[in-house]
Amino acid sequence: MPAGPQRKPLVSGNWKMNHTHLDAIAVVQKLAYTLAPADYERVEVSVHPAFTALRSVQTLLEADEVPIALGAQDTYYEDAGAFTGQVSPLMLAKLNVRYVIVGHSERREHFGESDSTVNKKLRAVLRHKMRPVLCVGETLGQREAGVTEQHVLGQLEACLAGVGAEELREVVVAYEPVWAIGTGRNATPQDAQAMCKAVRSWLAERYGAQAAGEVRVIYGGSVTPANISELMAEADVDGALVGGASLDAERFAEIVRQGAQVAAK
Repeated sequence: MPAGPQRKPLVSGNWKMNHTHLDAIAVVQKLAYTLAPADYERVEVSVHPAFTALRSVQTLLEADEVPIALGAQDTYYEDAGAFTGQVSPLMLAKLNVRYVIVGHSERREHFGESDSTVNKKLRAVLRHKMRPVLCVGETLGQREAGVTEQHVLGQLEACLAGVGAEELREVVVAYEPVWAIGTGRNATPQDAQAMCKAVRSWLAERYGAQAAGEVRVIYGGSVTPANISELMAEADVDGALVGGASLDAERFAEIVRQGAQVAAK
């Protein structure tokens, strides 16, 4: 399927529960002077610090006019209320957050999030004019049982319930095989392409070819400078959600640079 006008590759760094606000500032500063204008022209870059670092990173990005998008790792689906410890989408929007990860496998596994909860979060992010990065992916057991596609497409159907074609254009889908996250193992570029293509085909059946052609489908799971070029060379892989390798500014910058080189071809 031909790329739509909004399918500029996206490379996002998910810092998870790492980096204090001071560490986060240092990483972003180093990224800012390591990456070149041509990198940003070819690839969109976002960083997703911990909640405690969002304001510090926002201030730095805006004061220095750094062309890196601010992202959050999660959100709650209510705007306000008696929800101790939660952070609302309204709060994130006021910090000029552009991307919000929803449905990450670690949220599902460690905090019991269901597809229904992820759907509420995704719709809340859209309501506040931010872009959700919807994570889907299978466990090793599901892959070995041959139900990868069935499981991933089932997650898509449940998590996108109630989302229209116009809203879909704002959604990023991140295919992350659970067995590859933080393990050093990664799907082959062919594996990633097969599932990203299956995701796009499913979107086309339900939303039409035009909408599906504009959705960015990215890959996550032990992405490194050594494998990013092959992954992004695949037709339906529109970037990467990077975990551990994004914690180090030099490694993350190298991933962005290589992605930009692929995008330029």
